[in-house]
Amino acid sequence: MKRTFTYQITNAEESSTILNFLKSQGYSRHILTGMKQFPGSILNNGVPAYGNTRLKAGDLLTVHLREKESDSEILPVNLPFGILYEDEDILVVNKPADMPIHPSMGNPDNTLANAVAWYYQQQEETFVYRCLNRLDRDTTGALILAKNALSAALLSASLQKRQVKRTYLAIVKGTAPRKGVISAPIARKPDSVIERQVDFQKGESAVTHYQRLAVSQGNSLMQLNLETGRTHQIRVHMKYLGYPLLGDYLYYPEYQKIKRQALHSYQLSFPHPITKKPMLFTAPVPEDFYRAFIL
Repeated sequence: MKRTFTYQITNAEESSTILNFLKSQGYSRHILTGMKQFPGSILNNGVPAYGNTRLKAGDLLTVHLREKESDSEILPVNLPFGILYEDEDILVVNKPADMPIHPSMGNPDNTLANAVAWYYQQQEETFVYRCLNRLDRDTTGALILAKNALSAALLSASLQKRQVKRTYLAIVKGTAPRKGVISAPIARKPDSVIERQVDFQKGESAVTHYQRLAVSQGNSLMQLNLETGRTHQIRVHMKYLGYPLLGDYLYYPEYQKIKRQALHSYQLSFPHPITKKPMLFTAPVPEDFYRAFIL
């Protein structure tokens, strides 16, 4: 991917060096170091400039971000996935079930990374895979990918500041309370590399807000919002509350209604990393999730 950014220098920014100005815009040391590989990455009023150049009010600073090459370890594979939104800086996708986020030894070519690599290969675009929020293999719904190093750095900062709001839908066993907050730390379960559990001694802080939306045939449709993003947080918290997710092979392996955990990343809202414009995306509810609750 190639991306060009332009900045009109204001009176307040005058006398700052280019290096300090770019740092104030979110350029990390890693990004700035990478730009040195490409002569002409920084232009001031159309002339090549350097980090120690001092800026003046009215200057037009142009920054060219380039990727050296695509992720060579990710094999492009033609796999279906939905696109909710795309611009020069972000790609928001609707991940299907049974699709891991990243390749691994057991899943080298059936992941979202493989699918996205194929998508950009068809456009003859260089692409480095940068997935900002993660979903379990069988959790469906909205995910953010950064298309360049700057948008990735700024989105990561937004995540740390809890500016990325995540809303999930889940189907749980039983009639859950109308609404509430679960504040219960989560840790890895002893002797397991996968399972997690609530652990008030060793766990990391985890907070989930929940609201019951409807009840059908002894199951509850829940809306969940995360303050934290621990591994399996919703699955572990709802089991801890006494209302496990249907179809969850780790925490409630009951598949009469659905063959996977009934969890869907329904909405994502966040400030756009470059424009700062508020963004809101909704991923349609999958058919198997809908049928599991209605039928």
